[in-house]
Amino acid sequence: MRGNLSPTKANLIQLKNQLKLAEEGHDLLERKRNVMMRELVSMIKDAQKLQEEINSVFEKAYESLRYACLDLGMEFIEEIGLSVPEYVNLSVRMRSVMGVEVPEIVEADLPEQIPYGIHRTNSALDRAYVSFREVLSLIIKVSLLENAVYRLAYEVKKVRKRVSALENVIIPNIRENLKRIQETLEEWAKEDFVRLKMIKERMERSA
Repeated sequence: MRGNLSPTKANLIQLKNQLKLAEEGHDLLERKRNVMMRELVSMIKDAQKLQEEINSVFEKAYESLRYACLDLGMEFIEEIGLSVPEYVNLSVRMRSVMGVEVPEIVEADLPEQIPYGIHRTNSALDRAYVSFREVLSLIIKVSLLENAVYRLAYEVKKVRKRVSALENVIIPNIRENLKRIQETLEEWAKEDFVRLKMIKERMERSA
């Protein structure tokens, strides 16, 4: 846009309107970015807490599993493992964060009952199963949360680029053209005033 527009009043009005729209767009994008950044920081903190919780529950689960293996034997534990469902049914919905669709869990169909009989088992195995079930639930949550973080971070990056373009390129160019046209029109107005004044003086001397 730099230097492309002729110094006319119509272009001056057009540039003023463009500047107003660009500044309003910049402010709107700034607010959008700030809201998304707050949401992003909150999501990252939640993901970190979930990861810490996963690590803690994992430790308990493996500790219980170790005792179960010592008491019942690895081969028997592996047989029990085959009875555990391989898949989990999830119900996920999307919610909007400043126009960005992010996933969240509505329902996770995790088995409530222990999928093996009490014959030849012990409490350590039960504790291990319950702990690993909790780990699975937490992993599902943190996975969706990390997906949401990725989506939101990508959108924040896009908005940041648009804000930067407005701040460093578009708005400065509009202001530069606006200043150039204003100065040119003011200079022409001064020249016209001087010219008219000289004509008036000549006419008065001739009268």
